Amino acid sequence: MIRIETERLIIRPFTEDDIPALYTIFSDSETMHYYPAPFSYEKVEDWVKRNQLRYQEDGFGLWAVCLKGHNELIGDCGLVSQVVDGIREVEIGYHIHKTHWSKGYATEAAKACRDYGFHQLNINKLMSIIDPRNEPSIRVAEKIGFTKEKDVFIFHKNHEIYSTLKDERYK
Repeated sequence: MIRIETERLIIRPFTEDDIPALYTIFSDSETMHYYPAPFSYEKVEDWVKRNQLRYQEDGFGLWAVCLKGHNELIGDCGLVSQVVDGIREVEIGYHIHKTHWSKGYATEAAKACRDYGFHQLNINKLMSIIDPRNEPSIRVAEKIGFTKEKDVFIFHKNHEIYSTLKDERYK
């Protein structure tokens, strides 16, 4: 089982016990502003199950982001296989509870997942699919070394792809 530790965070697979805490994040309209709608409790349950299936099928997925020392679940971050313009790529995705915004947790978690993807999984390119209005998410992508690659129409709306290749910077 994966367990990534950073200075302030533990990143680990989701369990069913995480669903209530995750629901407080995914049911919040402000947090889910760039999604079609906040998640119902049932959708959060399905989302956790889908990620658990990804762990088995892909060897990765979105993982729980917890504060070290408290074990408080504050969000998710991880790697997801996506098809963009007909090409299978690996995305870094992240959500952090709004009470923990602007503290650097999303950047810290995304950087750890980037390094895990490059070094443990030997992935050569990572990307993020971002709504062009989601400036905080764009800033996280840029802080972990991603640059805008292109505009795409995916998930029924326009998005921007931010990406980076594995290179000397990430050793």
